[in-house]
Amino acid sequence: MADYDVDLFVIGGGSGGVRAARIAAGHGAKVMVAEEYRMGGTCVIRGCVPKKLFVIGSHVHQEIEDAAGFGWTIPQVSFDWPTLVANKDKEIARLEAAYTTNVEKSGAHIAKTRAVFEDAHTLRLATGETVKANYVLIATGGAPNHGPEIPGIEHVISSNEAFHLAELPRRIVIQGGGYIALEFAGIFAGFGSDVTVIYRGDNILRGFDEDVREHVRSEMEKRGITILTGCTVTKVDRHGKEFTTHLSNGSSLASEKVMFAIGRHPNVANLGLEKAGVAINPNNGGIAVDAWSKSSVSNIYAIGDVTHRHNLTPVAIREGHAFADTVFGKRPVQVDHSNIPTAVFSQPEVGMVGLTEAEARAQFSHVDIYKTSFRPIKATMSGRDTRVLMKLVVDGVSDRVLGCHIVGDCAAETIQAVAIAVKMKATKADFDATFALHPTAAEELVTMRTPTVRYVRQAAVAP
Repeated sequence: MADYDVDLFVIGGGSGGVRAARIAAGHGAKVMVAEEYRMGGTCVIRGCVPKKLFVIGSHVHQEIEDAAGFGWTIPQVSFDWPTLVANKDKEIARLEAAYTTNVEKSGAHIAKTRAVFEDAHTLRLATGETVKANYVLIATGGAPNHGPEIPGIEHVISSNEAFHLAELPRRIVIQGGGYIALEFAGIFAGFGSDVTVIYRGDNILRGFDEDVREHVRSEMEKRGITILTGCTVTKVDRHGKEFTTHLSNGSSLASEKVMFAIGRHPNVANLGLEKAGVAINPNNGGIAVDAWSKSSVSNIYAIGDVTHRHNLTPVAIREGHAFADTVFGKRPVQVDHSNIPTAVFSQPEVGMVGLTEAEARAQFSHVDIYKTSFRPIKATMSGRDTRVLMKLVVDGVSDRVLGCHIVGDCAAETIQAVAIAVKMKATKADFDATFALHPTAAEELVTMRTPTVRYVRQAAVAP
């Protein structure tokens, strides 16, 4: 230690970096965290948390509409976007302060500045100070990707700016078909904006189960959101406070805002990685790491979105904790990235864990599908035209539940519990033996008795 100022230097004060710093400090390490912007990272400052707050707020309009069917007469209401933004900012500031306090309580030191590599053990801070570290953890996260340069790209906002708009746009065009694009489509539509989603593929939510993709699109379109697939934005013209978005299919759209949510890229630029000898994964542009989150340099590790493995906050937290236990706790821990539950806070909400139907059929010879679509009990009184989708993917040989997919209210809350069962390798018989909790939507998960379809892969015939 005599040759080093700190045992661990963490670049990035997001959820993963903070967890690693706190656990390492708890193991007795001397830790410094450098954060050039705000403690909390993408999730707390400009991602999951403010997004979920906006989603919750946008649901209120639907709740008011649905209330009539239950006997409520509600006078005309009004919504104030600046109030929402201001109250969100207060909550984010509170969380940022909590993150800072928790790191400091652990004994780690925070440097509110940018840090870059001078060599594998030396970090230079923007203040001019240099710090020698035995180990370095890169946890710089990711940033929105605007894609190829097009005329008028300077007029386009990302999810970062969407949280700080001065006013709610009457009309907004959103390019992208992933969870960020669809979540903001639901948010803006819920607050009263006219929303059009543009996606280059044949359908939204690429990588999700096909039934989920079709169901979400149908439900979003029922709620008045226009979804145009098979095309892209080619140019954006500005006319005062309005924009004209030109599409590859020859059409154009007028709006007050144009937002791109077409993916995110790892924050690896201008960190001095080449000086430290840290290699980039050529397949995804993130920092190349092994199963222990170790980079190509033995004392430098990377976790979270900057590795571009599984870009989810709980994954970064788990990776950060495992790193600290392995390196400083003398308790080797490898993160198991299988069966990670995930949610899309679109409207309707999506929750999934495990394999899609297509993935299961590619990996297993016998696959049983159990699927149901039904009108939720609330809709029978509210009169809303909406349906819930639930689907189980089962290994037809072992009876193990390989995947679960839910679209509907509280899908994320439900899938968290189901994920425990899937992780424990529960069988369909285990689900069947579980008492239903009535009346709930989730009871359908344990009452689907007959397969919707059974797939059997034919063995190859010898020539």
